[in-house]
Amino acid sequence: MCGRVFVRTSIEGIIQAFSFARKGEAEQMGNEFPRWNGAPRQDYPIIIWEPDVEGPVFMRATWGLIPRWMKDPRKGAPPPINARAETIATNGMFKHAYQSRRALMPIDGYFEWQDIFGTGKNKQPYGIAMKSGKPFALAAIWEEWRNPETGENIRTFAVVTCEANEMMSKIHDRMPVIIDEKDYREWLLSEEPPSHLLKPYPSDLMEMWPVSRDVGSPRNDRPDLVDPIELEKSTDPAGPERLL
Repeated sequence: MCGRVFVRTSIEGIIQAFSFARKGEAEQMGNEFPRWNGAPRQDYPIIIWEPDVEGPVFMRATWGLIPRWMKDPRKGAPPPINARAETIATNGMFKHAYQSRRALMPIDGYFEWQDIFGTGKNKQPYGIAMKSGKPFALAAIWEEWRNPETGENIRTFAVVTCEANEMMSKIHDRMPVIIDEKDYREWLLSEEPPSHLLKPYPSDLMEMWPVSRDVGSPRNDRPDLVDPIELEKSTDPAGPERLL
């Protein structure tokens, strides 16, 4: 799954790194980033491309998908933050957005937890990013839900996940789908959903390192959360090779 991210690049830097998209609403989010421990239910700048919009554009959206057909999102389970690649085309919650409302979520990295002894009680978080150090984009789908009480349009999104690559499989069985730069246009614009892009990203282009368990609380939001830490052998049964 993917439930926590970090964006250490400023909004100006994100706009520059994804300069193929118009600034749109991203400019209004300058005081909200960098964000060192980004969680669901927060707003992020995502890139969308609608038929009636001239070119790709940054839009503000809340992480946690609310389908436009939903009557009251306050009832039932919380809005889903992830959509599984294996069932996204058939799941009623996601299939319509996948067909025509795909998006890119620019980030610098994400966090994932390793269940060290398989008990669910002792988990070690890791930071994951590109070896290049550059921002990259996660595959997402988005929706716009109209609040019947206020008339407000609320834009939301979910991150698409797939099976883990070789590196990620050392700590978890899932990972977010990462869209390569050369495939941005196809992911956003293809009339038929490009299912061939829903695959694990190459391990050799990524890196992973253990981080402080303070990242477990979204109330903690500081630069040192992404710094690597030393692990004791007793807390890492597979030893240093888990970081390769």
